Amino acid sequence: MSETVLVVGAGAMSGIGGAIARLFASRGYHLVVAGRTHSKLNDIVDCIIGDGGSAEAVVADVTSQDDQAILFEVVADSGHPLAGVVYNAGSNFPIKFSELTPSQFDEFWRIGCYGAFLTARLALPILSNQGRGSLFFTGASASLRGRPNFAHFAVAKAGLRNLAQALAREYGPQGVHVAHVIIDGVVNGDIVRGRFADYLESLGDDGALDPDAIADAFWALHAQPASAWTHELDLRPYKENW
Repeated sequence: MSETVLVVGAGAMSGIGGAIARLFASRGYHLVVAGRTHSKLNDIVDCIIGDGGSAEAVVADVTSQDDQAILFEVVADSGHPLAGVVYNAGSNFPIKFSELTPSQFDEFWRIGCYGAFLTARLALPILSNQGRGSLFFTGASASLRGRPNFAHFAVAKAGLRNLAQALAREYGPQGVHVAHVIIDGVVNGDIVRGRFADYLESLGDDGALDPDAIADAFWALHAQPASAWTHELDLRPYKENW
């Protein structure tokens, strides 16, 4: 019997979430992809099904307890054991601190951190009862350091990192592999190609992270033997200054 993998914040088919969903589906998992945009989710599902895989989409606001409850009902109704959950929701753009509004600060924290709490709150009882499974979080450079014009993003990502670390220490002994993946660099996805094509071009070959290569790293984490788990993994292009 196949198992289910849930990708929360699946985003575009060519982004990180879409790449992860497509890769895990190709390995025989049933995918549940969740996000805010119905058309983008359908693109991922159609691609997976077209390649012979199994997938379904759920439009959900990750910061809504009601939406999250419905999402996990869909997971339960899939009829497959839950093998893994990836929390990939988030957004990022610069805002000067002098111009940052309370509502903007709250929105970044809620999507980047609070939504992860809601997801983990529903996923971990299932995974710990099974005594196995993965719970992965997508981090960023801001998980480790705050930079000018990114206070809102740094707070959300640093909070996410500490949440993941606390959960790993609490649930690892129960058989749940909790990991945090730091994406340190520009991702070569639809958003960057659409808005910053010239900058992407200036980076040259392999100057930006390939979503499919990122997905490979998530798969490697998921496939790790329990005797040698990685909690935190950082990924960056070989040209990236760090």
